Amino acid sequence: MNIKDAKVLITGGNSGIGKATAKLLKEKGAQVIISGRNETTLKNTASELGIDYVKADVSDENQVQNMVQAAKDKMNGLNVLVNNAGYGYISKLIDIEADKFTDQFKTNILGATLCAKESAKHFIDQDYGNIINIGSTSSLKGSPTASPYVATKFALRGMTESWRNELRPHNIRVMQVNPSEVMTGFADNRVDNNPATKKYTNAEQQTKLRGEEIAHTISSLLEMDDRGFITEATVFATNPKV
Repeated sequence: MNIKDAKVLITGGNSGIGKATAKLLKEKGAQVIISGRNETTLKNTASELGIDYVKADVSDENQVQNMVQAAKDKMNGLNVLVNNAGYGYISKLIDIEADKFTDQFKTNILGATLCAKESAKHFIDQDYGNIINIGSTSSLKGSPTASPYVATKFALRGMTESWRNELRPHNIRVMQVNPSEVMTGFADNRVDNNPATKKYTNAEQQTKLRGEEIAHTISSLLEMDDRGFITEATVFATNPKV
């Protein structure tokens, strides 16, 4: 697609990958709306980037319905959803807390589903659209102490494949991006039964992925001519020093 024709809704758009993607797509000429639960950071990010926002909790169906409709109204259309909202709950199996496990699924899986559902309704009506789910290399392999988070990303990858097969006849491209470790606020939002905060060295800060690399990937996926699409893209740091 021509990015200048893109009308994009980005969930979790107030920081990290979402913010970097909003910035890049806006610079390339797209219309962009960001959403999130924290209105203060949403306002600040929207003001900084010169875009609009809609406050919404993606795990609440009524709020998602209102968010998608509001984004469509503000941009006079909608043809791209970037399903980015999510966080990590990290725990050993023997320490998993049921409420934290369930809350993560509500955001990472139910939230992604509700956003895709409401967006797909509009995309089917117009016989065109793009859904990009932000997964993780954790959707490709398990990791010790990370089973709750890994489970959500494996589930997202399966849903992405299912939605892709379901929506292709409507000219809707469903894609997934799998970042490895990205230097964003993700760790700050992580729910971890081991609260020790990892300190990154200057070398790691300079060599690990940033939100900008993932934003570049998302933009590249969208910019392919609409007759084709890349189903999945995995992004690693070249030499992360760890």
